[in-house]
Amino acid sequence: MGVHRDDVDGGSGGILHSLFTVSWRDIAWSPRSVSAARAVATAEQHSHIEYLDLPSGPASMGETVRTPTPESGLPPTPLLQIHAYLPHPDCKRMAVLMMSTPEVGRREQYREILRQIAELTSFESPLVDA
Repeated sequence: MGVHRDDVDGGSGGILHSLFTVSWRDIAWSPRSVSAARAVATAEQHSHIEYLDLPSGPASMGETVRTPTPESGLPPTPLLQIHAYLPHPDCKRMAVLMMSTPEVGRREQYREILRQIAELTSFESPLVDA
């Protein structure tokens, strides 16, 4: 959970909220670059799609903006979700990093935060003895 002050580019100084999640998906075997491309190509309503060459290998990023339906009873506040898809070197799993925030107007800043997290991601176990 991220809680921080809006102090960038003439921000209001108000409080911004975000949520960062990491999940694993089992995927059908294919080369990592194909899996990265397929992840955003088949995802629902992705926009601003990017393909990345990270230190951990090929990856992709995309974003969606979702608004609750009136029937849900939730406030109609849009929610920005930015996804980074990083195929594991075994080509059978994919790490999915997601940054969610109601601050749609700050999409570039949140996209950059997620890109930096993705660049620092590694598939090496820190528990393995050297």
